[in-house]
Amino acid sequence: QGQLVESGGGLVQPGGSLRLSCTGSGFTFSSYIINWYRQSSGKERELVATIHRPGGPHTYADFAKGRFTMSRDDAKYATFLQMNNLKPEDTATYYCNAVLFNVVIWGQGTQVTVSS
Repeated sequence: QGQLVESGGGLVQPGGSLRLSCTGSGFTFSSYIINWYRQSSGKERELVATIHRPGGPHTYADFAKGRFTMSRDDAKYATFLQMNNLKPEDTATYYCNAVLFNVVIWGQGTQVTVSS
């Protein structure tokens, strides 16, 4: 059964940067659409960024454009989310997600807190 494990979250000051990582196992990572989502307290989970296929286009939520960069390394079964110029409103639990047709795999999430 496929698994995803996120890491790299933490406490950062406004304007700072973090790089989140997510590593997969138990499934053919390169065949899946890979996404990053986030969920803030009291809010619905929202899509942050997507890479549809290896070498394919990247798409970003409006709040992420110009600040966040997603990448994937299929040889390492990994995806990354580089987050720059972080704002307090970016505080959330960040999840990676892999989708192939009706198969959806979620990680357990990593907490990002942006605060002075």
